Amino acid sequence: MSLNLEDKKAVVAEVSAQLVDAQTLVIAEYRGIEVGSMTQLRAKARENGVYLRVLKNTLVRRAVADTAFAGLADQMVGPLVYGISADPVAAAKVLQQFAKQDDKIVIKAGSYDGKVLDAAQVAELASIPSREELLSKLLYVLQAPMAGFARGLAALAEKKQAEAA
Repeated sequence: MSLNLEDKKAVVAEVSAQLVDAQTLVIAEYRGIEVGSMTQLRAKARENGVYLRVLKNTLVRRAVADTAFAGLADQMVGPLVYGISADPVAAAKVLQQFAKQDDKIVIKAGSYDGKVLDAAQVAELASIPSREELLSKLLYVLQAPMAGFARGLAALAEKKQAEAA
């Protein structure tokens, strides 16, 4: 289905709006993927706050032209799905995990912090824990000494009560 000029402008504007807050853009080839699998991928992306769309490459090239993602323009060839996220690892993680389930999704490249990443670097980025995981680990580390201190105080209080009785 061909888009008219107004539709094309709207798509470029939509993608540009997503790129304003984005830290990561990942592109993957989806040649031969079944509709059910693509639906699962889209649902997973929504759960993780990832903007995921199949778009015309020429329109995305226009949208990334004057952004930190401009270096990806020459990688935009073939049938591609674009994952864009404000979380530095979310797009990479969603597409990388799905590529393990369905071999028809092939990570081509990505961009993070103004740097173009190849497929191996996108896999490395995907292996980094998400912000939420890191915060929960930090919270656990901070709580552990407090819990030990509280147990020590409770034991000391019991000892004092036993001595007083």
